[in-house]
Amino acid sequence: MSTVWEPGEHYAEPERLVASELTEDDLEIDRSLRPRQLVDYLGQSRVKENLGVLIEAARGRGEPLDHILLSGPPGLGKTTLAGVIANELGVSIKTTSGPAIERTGDLAAILTNLQERDVLFIDEIHRLNRAVEEILYPAMEDFAVDLVIGKGPAARSLRLELPHFTLVGATTRTGLLTGPLRDRFGMAFRLDYYTPSELADIVRRSASILGVEVSDEGAEEIARRSRGTPRLANRLLKRVRDYAQVRHDGTVTEDIAAEALAFFEVDHVGLDRMDVSILETLVHKFSGRPVGLGTLAAAVGEEPDTLEDVYEPYLLQLGFIARTPKGRQATPRAYEHLGVVRPEAAGQGGLF
Repeated sequence: MSTVWEPGEHYAEPERLVASELTEDDLEIDRSLRPRQLVDYLGQSRVKENLGVLIEAARGRGEPLDHILLSGPPGLGKTTLAGVIANELGVSIKTTSGPAIERTGDLAAILTNLQERDVLFIDEIHRLNRAVEEILYPAMEDFAVDLVIGKGPAARSLRLELPHFTLVGATTRTGLLTGPLRDRFGMAFRLDYYTPSELADIVRRSASILGVEVSDEGAEEIARRSRGTPRLANRLLKRVRDYAQVRHDGTVTEDIAAEALAFFEVDHVGLDRMDVSILETLVHKFSGRPVGLGTLAAAVGEEPDTLEDVYEPYLLQLGFIARTPKGRQATPRAYEHLGVVRPEAAGQGGLF
C-alpha cells in the first residue's frame, strides 16, 4: 500500500498515538500544520543545514539526492522532513511503510512506478522482511531490480532498470536495521528531542495557522508539557484551544493552558495517565524492584512494543526509569515526582 504526494500538496503521516485516538478532523488539521519548505521546518538546525547543502548540490547537478536515513523517536518530524525534501527538490514523493510491503512484487511495483529523481519514503524501514530487503539492495546501488519469473526448470531471471530515485528511510529503532541496508544510505541523520523554546515557536506558528490567539506564556506552557515532541505540541494546542473556547473566551494564556492541560490529565512535565500508570506500577505493584518489559506491559495493559517505542524514551530522558540487567526500574526521581517516600534500596536487587 502506498500513496503519492505531488509538490504543493499535503501528505498524510501514519499516526503513533500517545494517549488517545485521532478524529478525521484532527488528521486534516495535522496535515495543514506541516511545513513544506526547509525554512518553515523549525528545530533540528544541524540536520536542516546539512540537508540544505545536499539538496542545493543535487539540484545544481540535476541529479537525485543520495539516499537518506532518518532516525529518532516517534513524533519528531521524520515523515514531514521527507515531504520537505521532495518539495525542495521539486519532485513527487511516494510514501509507504515497512509492514505494508509484504511481498517482493509489492516493492517491485512501487519502484517501477517511480519517475526520475522521485523520492520514495519508507516509514518503519526496520520492519521490512528479509526477502523484500534483498530487492532493495540493487535498487539502491544500481537502480535496477532483479526478479525471478516462473518456478522450477522454467524459472528465469529478469532485470528491470529503474529511474534514478532517492530513498528516504525512517526508523525509530536503528539497531534493528541490518548492516547491509544501513550501509547503503549515503547520509544518516538522527532527529533529537526539541527544546521548550523550539516547541514554543512551533506552537506559535501552528496557532497562527489555526487562528488561535495564544500569549507567549501560554505557548511556553504548552511547550513545557509536550515531551520534546512537535506532534504532541500541536495536539495539545488543539485540545487547549477547544478548552479555551468552551470554558473561556478562546484566548490561550498561561493560566488557561495550565488549567486545560490539567483537565486533560497532562501534568507539568508532560506525563499523561499512561506514563503515571507505568511509574505507579513500578513503585507500588512491584515495590521498586526491576520488572521485565513483558511483565510491565501486561500489568499496565499495553503492548510491549508500544511501551518501548512510545512511552519509555521520554521517561528515560527525564530519568524516571532505568533499564537494568534485570528489567525496568523506577528511579529516585520517579518517587519524588509521585510524592512517594522511597523504601531503602538494600535487598531489592536493583541499582538504586
